[in-house]
Amino acid sequence: MKSKIELKNYNIVLVICLITLNVIGIFSIGSVKESLQTKQIGGMILGIFIMVLISFFDYAVFLKFSWVIYFLNIGLLAAVEFFGQSSHNAQRWLLIPGIGVKFQPSELAKILLILFFAKFIMVHKERLNRPHIIFIMLALAAPVVILVLKQPDLSTTIMLIVIFCMLLFIGGLSRKIIFGVLAVTVPAAIIFLFLVMQPDQKIIEPYQQKRILAWVDPEKYALTDAWQMQNSITAIGSGKLYGKGLNNNEVTSVVNGNYISEAENDFIFAVVGEEMGFIGCSAVITLLVMIAGQCYYLGIRSRDLAGTLICFGMGTLIGVQGFFNIAVATGIMPNTGIPLPFVSYGLTSLVSNYLGMGFVLSAGLRRKEPEHKTTEIGQIGLENNI
Repeated sequence: MKSKIELKNYNIVLVICLITLNVIGIFSIGSVKESLQTKQIGGMILGIFIMVLISFFDYAVFLKFSWVIYFLNIGLLAAVEFFGQSSHNAQRWLLIPGIGVKFQPSELAKILLILFFAKFIMVHKERLNRPHIIFIMLALAAPVVILVLKQPDLSTTIMLIVIFCMLLFIGGLSRKIIFGVLAVTVPAAIIFLFLVMQPDQKIIEPYQQKRILAWVDPEKYALTDAWQMQNSITAIGSGKLYGKGLNNNEVTSVVNGNYISEAENDFIFAVVGEEMGFIGCSAVITLLVMIAGQCYYLGIRSRDLAGTLICFGMGTLIGVQGFFNIAVATGIMPNTGIPLPFVSYGLTSLVSNYLGMGFVLSAGLRRKEPEHKTTEIGQIGLENNI
């Protein structure tokens, strides 16, 4: 199958959804900390530039360097292990020399993981269900997952696993293997949850255990670890239909009352709910669903399996990560410390997501075109002449 580039195939709907969601985030961040708004705008401009630039290059050219992408990913994560900057009991950032900017490789790791395995699975698609290929893929994914987990960053680790599983599913992994893994994973997850709630457990960090306990019994931890989650739920409810308005002066708001620490990051959805109300929350959720849907749509129409995997990988990243963040803000899940895509403050996350969307748009520009179309027309013309 050949691919043909036509500008009419450029997915403007996806671009508009991304920018609109990003703008909502910028207004919300500015309401929390005005000093951060300018930085986020700069990140948006840089991200859009990278996205558009990448979109006009053939993604297949980048995938030729898939092993370079893989070892770059490992190298950046390993650098965090040895030279990383610490903050809030976690070592997740690298300080870029000369300009004093912090960079979080675990955010970029999601995109690089998608690109590498998109190529790997396409090359080995005919042998994907063979035990040695599955073992090799697990062995290749393990260093990335382990390095992120050691930072520690459990939420990003979970996202990497979810993305990896989606790539395997779309790549054509046998349903028998999938159901077999689920039959083991689901009971194991229940046992894991039971074990980590024990007082003397050594499986996860103490602060991670407290988040789970606070989610299970919020009343007991209402003044400590469940404090932010409870205030987030209250803030979202207090916004009602239209919200209290951006940059409002109400002392009882989560922003003005400082009821949620670093509300511009993990709990930005609470700010949206309080200041933009049900309408603002619905807009954010709708945009996230539309972005994920457009990614899947482009993936179905992509010219090859690699393009399909890139689109489905990015759609899963945006959709599932968005769900996790909103679920935390509304008390459905324990606090995971994961950003809301294109809304939360964070330049690494923002620019990395735009980078990934550049590859999605690149795949969308290169759709399937039947090779025999011109030949058939020529044959018809020849027969008419005879």
